[in-house]
Amino acid sequence: MLDPKLLDQIIDVAAKAAYKSSLLKGKGDKNAADQAAVDAMRNELNNMNIYGKVVIGEGEMDEAPMLYIGEILGKTKEPKIDIAVDPLDGTKLAANNQPNAISVISISEEGQLLQAPDTYMDKISVGPNLPENIVDLDEDIKKNIVNLAKAKNKNVKDIRICMLDRDRHKHFIDGAKSLGSKLKLISDGDVAGSIFSALKNSDVDMYVGIGGAPEGVLAASAIKCLGGQFQARLKIEDDDEVTRAKKLGITDFKKKYFLNDIVKGDVIFCSSGVTDGELVSGIKIDDNKYHSETFALHYSQKFFKKVKKTYDI
Repeated sequence: MLDPKLLDQIIDVAAKAAYKSSLLKGKGDKNAADQAAVDAMRNELNNMNIYGKVVIGEGEMDEAPMLYIGEILGKTKEPKIDIAVDPLDGTKLAANNQPNAISVISISEEGQLLQAPDTYMDKISVGPNLPENIVDLDEDIKKNIVNLAKAKNKNVKDIRICMLDRDRHKHFIDGAKSLGSKLKLISDGDVAGSIFSALKNSDVDMYVGIGGAPEGVLAASAIKCLGGQFQARLKIEDDDEVTRAKKLGITDFKKKYFLNDIVKGDVIFCSSGVTDGELVSGIKIDDNKYHSETFALHYSQKFFKKVKKTYDI
């Protein structure tokens, strides 16, 4: 089990990364905004009394600066923890000062998080208090909607599906429309998109689609804390991705991962707002202080709430 004292420290890591990134929001440079978050997150983690190994890092797909997979962070040899990061989920959102840009981190005990390569991943998620595997990654979208509606005692026309607004999701969009179901199409930021499906006060019933594998592991960390369901499968598409996956010990490229395959034990998840959004509010600055809001979760402690903190600049 993770020491509960780590939660406050991880909140600070996410909040300080969000603050540094927020200084560049609306500047039109997504890589600069990402780099600011990366540098802040690395600095904070290196000042912690941990031996942390990055198992989910920044992605080559965005040609972005990285906290490298395998990088060791912290000042001590104990406790040994795994770290998953997306210092700025929604780089374009931050660059354009649009809603829902967040800084995200999750930690687990050593060896408890899936080491996923930076490839794409098929994902599907729903919220808590539902029959096991009520939706399935391998089922048609229409069948998943019908099954979910029945389980939630809703009309299919009242089921809302969240996904990234991408051409590759046309079959999902067409299938949902054919049933008269509602859509929530997001431009970027699929960590938050997945989490919406597991929140009690959200209007999203299911998240589905293809996005980054690192973001999938982070979303799964939150959904485990929230009691939801999550399934995923890596999309390994070329020799380079095969090589990277094998280096991480992945050989079965058709494996369907369930939540406890991705996040095996205790986990802490924190996401701090860079810009205002549906999940959390963005950074606010006045005088020589800044104010953050972090969606903070700790699985073993059954802790999940939004935490507001104020820091000196």
